[in-house]
Amino acid sequence: MCRLFGMTTGGTRVHATFWLLDAADSLRSQSRRMPDGTGLGWFSLGEEPVRDRAPIAAYEDADFNSEARAVVSHTFISHVRYASTGVPDVHNSHPFVMDDRLFAHNGVVKGLDVLGSWLTDVDRAQIRGETDSELVFAYITAEIRRHGDTTSGLIAAVRRIAAELPVFALNVLLAESRRMWALRYPGTHRLWALRHELTEPGEGRRLDAGQEPGKLRVAAHRGPCASCILASERLDDDPGWRLLAPGELLVVDGPDTSSMHPFDAPAHLLTVDDLSAAESTSQT
Repeated sequence: MCRLFGMTTGGTRVHATFWLLDAADSLRSQSRRMPDGTGLGWFSLGEEPVRDRAPIAAYEDADFNSEARAVVSHTFISHVRYASTGVPDVHNSHPFVMDDRLFAHNGVVKGLDVLGSWLTDVDRAQIRGETDSELVFAYITAEIRRHGDTTSGLIAAVRRIAAELPVFALNVLLAESRRMWALRYPGTHRLWALRHELTEPGEGRRLDAGQEPGKLRVAAHRGPCASCILASERLDDDPGWRLLAPGELLVVDGPDTSSMHPFDAPAHLLTVDDLSAAESTSQT
């Protein structure tokens, strides 16, 4: 299956180098098993979402490796892809950007013609690729716009998808500037969370000193800095990793973290036997 990574401090700008490149099971390491695309998204000093994507493995992507060391932000989303829907292509690589949000997904949702019929021409105009992931994001974005609240819109969109479309897995990372939503749904694939304190001087220098390309230098933080890490796999051997419960929606808003379980089981839950050969292989 594709692998997700998210990180937010809620405010302090840091590097994500350790998790992306240097951890025992970093995103770069995972990409040797997930070779069909890579992407890194973050928020600029102007609080705008920025992303760089390529249809190659992260360990082969010079831009990914360079940006993982250079970019500083308070919020990151990264993704390594094993294609299930849509060929390896830059437009099918995650994360996606709509309405100043970043989004990445792993899993399979079917009934895409039905899902597409729920979108207006304005919603469809933002879609560039062929994946179920981007179509799901377009619908989530439309529901957020309709509700005027990100959490409410995300919940409404997932509830309708779960009630009306065949679902194998719908694990999601959604980020706005300084905030992140993580969903494990239903329980097919894992999603882990770690509350990590950046307190050691050496760690602070490694993760926080530097500059974003083309931007002003950002000073390293001097005091303790809490971060929340989300990942499809535990990236190191820290005992603090917590597996999200099936159906759990975790909302990280600065220092505040809340969990909710607002979803029923999918009405049409798919099994591996319901997937195509390519889909089945991608979901292992």
